[in-house]
Amino acid sequence: MIFQAAGARPTSARSYVFDSQTPMTPQLHHITHPLVQHKLTLMRNKEASSTTFRTLLGELAMLMAYEVTRDMPTQLVEIETPLEKMQSPMIDGKKLVFASILRAGNGMLDGLLRVVPNARVGHVGLYRDPQTLQAVEYYYKMPADMAERDVIAVDPMLATGHSAVAAIEKLKSAGPRSIKFLCLLAAPEGIATLHAAHPDVPIYTAAVDRQLNDHGYILPGLGDAGDRIFGTK
Repeated sequence: MIFQAAGARPTSARSYVFDSQTPMTPQLHHITHPLVQHKLTLMRNKEASSTTFRTLLGELAMLMAYEVTRDMPTQLVEIETPLEKMQSPMIDGKKLVFASILRAGNGMLDGLLRVVPNARVGHVGLYRDPQTLQAVEYYYKMPADMAERDVIAVDPMLATGHSAVAAIEKLKSAGPRSIKFLCLLAAPEGIATLHAAHPDVPIYTAAVDRQLNDHGYILPGLGDAGDRIFGTK
C-alpha cells in the first residue's frame, strides 16, 4: 500500500477540503477516516503518476467498502469450528452488485472486489455531453435476479450529478432491493441534483469539495478521474 508522508504540516481550514455549507443528512455520509483522507490527499496531488493514482484509488475503494456495506443484512448459519458447532452470521440474500458507471467507475472495482470477492458486477456506460453537460447512455448490462439484490453504484466523481441521476434511474428500472451511491469526491451541486432526483439513495463520499467550474469540473478536485486512471488526455 502507498503510505508515504504527504508533506506534513499542521491541519488548517484551508488544507482540509470540505464544504461546510452542505449539511450532513442521513442520506449523505462523509467518510472521514484518517487513512481515507490521507490517501485522498496523495491522489489530489497533480504530480501523482497514473500508476500511483490507480493504486491509491484501489486502496481507497477497499477502505470505503467497509463503510458502505456496514448495514448489509446478515443471517445466522450453523458451522462447525475445530472444537464445536455454532451459529455464526453471514451476509443474507443474493450477492451484492457493484454497478460501475463507466469509465472511471472501473477504477474502483478491484478494491471493492477485494473486500467483497463474491459480489456481482454490472456496468452502466454514460458520457457527459460537453455542451449540455447532460448524461448520454451507450451501454447497460446487469446480473440476473436484480429484484433480489442490493446495488452499490460507483463513480469516483459526483460533479454535476447528471450521470449519477441517469445511472440510478436505469438501475431502478431493474427493481433492486436497494441502491447506494459511492464516490471519492462530491460537489454541492451534484449532491443537490442527486438528492432532488433520488432522495431515497444515500451518498457515500470521502470529501465534499467547494464547487464546480464553468466546465463542470469539481474544485479544488483532483482533475479528470478517468484520464488520471488510464493515462489519457
